[in-house]
Amino acid sequence: MGFAVMSLSDAAAGRVKAIVENAGGEAEGIRVSIKKGGCAGMEYAIDLVTAANPKDDLVEHQGAKVWVAPEAVLYLLGTRMDFEVTTLRSGFTFNNPNQTSACGCGESVELKPADLAALAAKGDAVVRAG
Repeated sequence: MGFAVMSLSDAAAGRVKAIVENAGGEAEGIRVSIKKGGCAGMEYAIDLVTAANPKDDLVEHQGAKVWVAPEAVLYLLGTRMDFEVTTLRSGFTFNNPNQTSACGCGESVELKPADLAALAAKGDAVVRAG
């Protein structure tokens, strides 16, 4: 039994589907991972997926497919991925309960691994593919 890695808003699902359609051909969805970088220590990374990695977790919403890299799962548990458009920028946003701080420009974050005992105590829904 596992936990939902993350969820997608309707706006995020719509943007993922648009990215896949605009990429054409073999694109299936996107992959979310975490990499070291930025002044806060970590950054979210998003890449186009043309061939799914069987080790990744798959999150689907409204026909959009988002794979989560295995090394990012503990940092993304409980995260809600959204897509927003403002006057100055547009992009994916992450409402991540594991985020402890962010840099001033918003490009990097500090993350801690999810507290699995706390999640189990809440009785969160189970949705793990992999």
